[in-house]
Amino acid sequence: MPFLLRRTPAPDTSRGGLAAFWGWNWGLTLAGAALLGLACLMLAHGPYDEAVFREYLTLPLLVALNLLPAMVLTALLYGLLGRAWLALAITALPVMGLALGNYYKLAFRDDPVVASDLPLLGEAGKMAGEYHPFVTPRIALALGICAAAIVAVGLLARGRAGWRGRVLGSVLALAAAAALTPAYLSDALYSQQAAQNHLNRWSSTQQYLARGLLYPFLHSIPDAIPSPPEGYREAQTGQLLASYTDQDIPEEQKVNLVGIMLEAFTDFSRFAEVEVRPEVYALYHALEAESYTGNLVTNIFAGGTVNTERAFLTGINTASLDYRSNASSYVWYLKSQGYQTSGDHPCNNWFYNRLNVNRYLGFDRYRFSEDFYAALSGQSTANDDIFFPQLTQSILDQMEDDRPLFSFSVSYQGHGPYSDEVCWYGDADDFVGNEQLDQGSRNILANYLASVRSTQASLMELVDTLRTTQEPVVLIVFGDHKPWLGNSNSVYHALGIDLSLSDEQSFYNYWSTRYLIWANDAAKAALGNDFVGEGPDVSPCFLMQVLFEQCGWAGDAYMQATREAYTTLPVMQEQGMYRTARGTLTDTLTPEEQEVLQRFSHLEYYRSTHFDP
Repeated sequence: MPFLLRRTPAPDTSRGGLAAFWGWNWGLTLAGAALLGLACLMLAHGPYDEAVFREYLTLPLLVALNLLPAMVLTALLYGLLGRAWLALAITALPVMGLALGNYYKLAFRDDPVVASDLPLLGEAGKMAGEYHPFVTPRIALALGICAAAIVAVGLLARGRAGWRGRVLGSVLALAAAAALTPAYLSDALYSQQAAQNHLNRWSSTQQYLARGLLYPFLHSIPDAIPSPPEGYREAQTGQLLASYTDQDIPEEQKVNLVGIMLEAFTDFSRFAEVEVRPEVYALYHALEAESYTGNLVTNIFAGGTVNTERAFLTGINTASLDYRSNASSYVWYLKSQGYQTSGDHPCNNWFYNRLNVNRYLGFDRYRFSEDFYAALSGQSTANDDIFFPQLTQSILDQMEDDRPLFSFSVSYQGHGPYSDEVCWYGDADDFVGNEQLDQGSRNILANYLASVRSTQASLMELVDTLRTTQEPVVLIVFGDHKPWLGNSNSVYHALGIDLSLSDEQSFYNYWSTRYLIWANDAAKAALGNDFVGEGPDVSPCFLMQVLFEQCGWAGDAYMQATREAYTTLPVMQEQGMYRTARGTLTDTLTPEEQEVLQRFSHLEYYRSTHFDP
């Protein structure tokens, strides 16, 4: 036994002894890596029921698919470095970093970490400080297992191979990775391996974590790399788009356009379960009464603002989160029509790389915290009582120019989390009833509703200013997603709001916000429309279609080419649900609808890969 703990076997060691020596060292090292994978799997389901983990263990192939990545990486590093404990420690960094990041992301936003999140790690790290990470017994146990595995391997697996052995180990690890790759990319295998008896098959989040973490994360890598949709032919799609031409906006109809996306803004008075004080949404309801309004069905919940934002600006349902060069958008089209293009965001310019991406999308000027709002608020963000007056003045100043204005801004007030310890705006009773809630949940809800009421007051000041100006202005306002309300959506559950995604009502409870389009008298006269009524339920990628339709404009070639999709499938939710022109919410399309969807997917891919200002 003592000879197994040597760094190198004695020169006279027999072949059997050598086999035992290296079997011991490699066996312990791989066992330690398996423990890392198991610790990661322990955290994979985040705050969901512990029964999910127990079900993982009943599926040997699923367990293996979650353990093997850590084992292969450790084997590769052991071959390269020659030290088992170091290989295991280095492997633990990405494995447990991913496990913890996924756990907290599930707890705070009910959203797992997928491969496409990697370019946004910097933003995630900077925003993490706004939440309060916690250590559960399960997290402590998982970290303890990792530490124990590293220490045990360091004490017991001390063998260091020569260069030939290290090369052989590295080559075998790479060969194993290559051999396993088809299994990790297989959609057929992915559909079969799922611990979903305690999870919802309609929830994309829960379907992801039903497969653990390392396995679904690796399976998601192709989704992070743009690839043409099935049947895509670039030349054919280009010809289809070329059959349309950008239509000019008549000079007398070039009204000013002001868009505002409100952070986490939604109307909770539409929920029978929430006892909202009438005055909370009074101003917003008054504005809706003189506007064209509808439901916006987003692809995101409690986070991921940029998804809604960039789908609106580009008309692409699966818009990129982080453009790296000039990209086709409706902003560029409006610039080609002589519009000024600008906007404000009272938060950091690095968030979602807006400093660069907004320029790539065609904005001439954008003001952020660093160059404007921080000086006014004294901190890195500004609330709506600062944001809206500054935006209003900026709009008025720019409308003095001879050119029409397209202004699109994103607010920050309303961003979670909301305190459960104290009601920031006074007494919770001023905003909400629901006395059955515990005080922490009631504080969270009251703080959100108080913020919403404050936002409406600031918004109405802007509207009243635009109401009196002689310049024609059309305003579009919408929320980006439902708000965070407690870890694991605790306040929603306490209120009895169904987020199960098991039927149409729960689907809308989870994914929908509201939009409104308002116009002042000068714009109504210029466009011959009163901008009042109930609009269609739409995805963010079609919201600009709704705006242009109300203005009576045909739009650019892409808007015209995708109008068929807008009228046939106005809601295209990334989870795979659609609202059709037939009026149904379904995950099953007719052959004709499927053809429309395919043409749209080809057009949006072409647009995302071809810049045409």
